[in-house]
Amino acid sequence: MPPVGAARRPLVMAAAIIAAMTLLRMVYASAIELRTDEAYYWTWSQETALSFLDHPPGIAWLIRFGTAIFGDTSLGVRFGGIVAMLVTQLLLADIVRRLTHDVRAVVLAVLMPEAALYYGLLMAKVAPDVAMIPFAVAMMWCLVRLAQGGDRRWWLAAGLFAGLAMLSKFTVIMFAPAVAAFLLVPDWRWRWLRSPYPYLAVLIAIAVFSPVLIWNVQHDWAAIRFQGVRATTSYGISLRTFGDYIGLQFGLVGFVMLPVVLAGVVMTAWRGYRTREPVAILLSTAVLVPFLYFLAKSLTLRVGDTWPMFMWPVGFAAAAVNLTMLSGEGRSARMVRASLFWANTAVVSGIAFVVIVFFYYVAAPWNLLGKIDPVGAESGYEQVAARAQAALDETGATWIATTDYRTYAMMRWLFRGRVPVIEINERGRFQDFRDPGMDRIKGHAGIYVGREPDNRSSLWENIPARRESLGQVERRWRGLVMDNYVLEKLSGWTPELSPPTNSPLFQWRVLAFVSPQAWDGKQNATPPLPSSAADPWRDPTASAAAVPRTAAAG
Repeated sequence: MPPVGAARRPLVMAAAIIAAMTLLRMVYASAIELRTDEAYYWTWSQETALSFLDHPPGIAWLIRFGTAIFGDTSLGVRFGGIVAMLVTQLLLADIVRRLTHDVRAVVLAVLMPEAALYYGLLMAKVAPDVAMIPFAVAMMWCLVRLAQGGDRRWWLAAGLFAGLAMLSKFTVIMFAPAVAAFLLVPDWRWRWLRSPYPYLAVLIAIAVFSPVLIWNVQHDWAAIRFQGVRATTSYGISLRTFGDYIGLQFGLVGFVMLPVVLAGVVMTAWRGYRTREPVAILLSTAVLVPFLYFLAKSLTLRVGDTWPMFMWPVGFAAAAVNLTMLSGEGRSARMVRASLFWANTAVVSGIAFVVIVFFYYVAAPWNLLGKIDPVGAESGYEQVAARAQAALDETGATWIATTDYRTYAMMRWLFRGRVPVIEINERGRFQDFRDPGMDRIKGHAGIYVGREPDNRSSLWENIPARRESLGQVERRWRGLVMDNYVLEKLSGWTPELSPPTNSPLFQWRVLAFVSPQAWDGKQNATPPLPSSAADPWRDPTASAAAVPRTAAAG
C-alpha cells in the first residue's frame, strides 16, 4: 500500500480538476443560449402532464429542479445536468473503489467523463439522456453491491433506480440484456431464479414507471408508437450513416478515449464470460449490446448524437477496472505500461479538447464549421423573437403561431409567458398541456412565425385563416445566415387545441432519420417512408427538410 499522503495526492488533484471542469460547465450553461430541444423540454417543465409524446417526464422534473433554484434562466434549465454529472462521477468512483481498492483506478474512472465531450461539456446540455444516466449508473452500483455482499435487498434498490431511469428515457431498456446475463450466466443463477427478489425488483421498476404507462393507456400508446418508428424503420444500406455513427463516437467520447474504453470493455467481457464473474459480465454487456445494436442500426438509419450517451459511463468503469486487472493477471510489463500510457493520454488530451471546445463557443468570434455547427445551427432565435415582437406591436396582434415545435419552443422560451404561443399543427405533441391563453387568442389576430418553406406547406389548406405577409427575418450566428423565417398576420380564425386524431393538425411528423439515398437534402424532396408510416400517426404534410431536424429530439 502506498503511504497515506501519496494515496491522497491523486484524489486531491482529481477533485481540483473536477471542480474546475464543473465551473467550466456552469459558465457554459450560463453563457450559451438554450438550444431548441432544451427549450422544448423546458416547456414540459411548465406543464403538469404525467408524460409526453416524445419522452417520459424525467427531463421535465430535472429542469424544474434547476429552475426552482436559479429561475427560468439558461443556468436554471441546465443546472440539473451539472448535478447529474457529479452524481454519476461519485457512483463510478465507488463502483471502481469496491472492485479494485486502487486509488489510481478511481481517479481514472472519475476523470474519463471529464475528458469526453459527451460529458465534460455536454452534460450541461439538458436532454432525457442526462436525466437517465445517474439513475442507470445507480442501478449498476446496486448490482455491484449485490454481487459483493449478497444482500438480496439490493435487488429492490436496483429496481427502484431502473424505474427512475425508465422515467427519463426508454433506451435504458437496452441494459436489460446485461442484467439478464448478470443473473443467468454466473453459477448463482438458480439461487436468484428461486428467490422472489429479482421479480420484486421488476415489479418495483414497473410501479415507478407507471405514470408513463398510465399516460400511454390514456392516449392510445402514443409515445410507444412514436418511438417505435426508430426500432422498426429500415432504409437501404448507407455507409454514410455508418460513418456518421463511428465519427460521432470518436468525436464525443474521444479520439484516444474511444479505443481505450472499447479495448477495456472487450477484455472485461472476455474475462467475465470465461470465469463467469458477475460484475465483469454486467459492465461489459451493458456497453457491448447497445454499442453493437447502434452499430448495426447505423447501416440503415442515422443514429442520433445522444442515443449512445447512456452506455459510456459504464464503459469508463469497466476500462478503469480492466487496467488494474491487467497487473494481477500476469500480463507483460510492456503491455501494462502501454495500457496506462494510452489511458493517461486519453484523459489529458480529452480534457484539453473539451476546454478548447468550451473556449470556441464561449469566447471565440469565429464560425469554423459553417451551417453544420451544432450550436450555431440552433442559435439566433433572439433576432426572430425581436422581429415577432415588432410585428405584434405594429399589427395589434396578441398571440404567436408556429408550425414547428422548435420554433414554438424558442418563442415560448424567449417570450416567457408575455405572449401566448401555440403550435397550430402536431397537436398530438401537446396532449394534457394547459391552456396557452385562449382568452388572449380567441377573436384576436395573431402572428405566424415559421421557417421557409413551411409557410407554403399543404397544411395551410386545412387552416381557414386570412394570411397577410409581414416580411422575413434572418436567423444569424457569427455573421452567417443559418435560416430564414417568414412572418404573417393571421386573422379570422382561432386555432383548435384538440383536433380529431385523424386531422392533419393533430398528427406529428414521422420520427426517423432517413438515409442519404432516401433523402437528398433538398428542401422539397419527399423521403420514402417505412411501411409503419402509413398509419395516421405521422404528418403527411411534413416537409422532408423537417424530418432529420425532428429526429434530433431523441
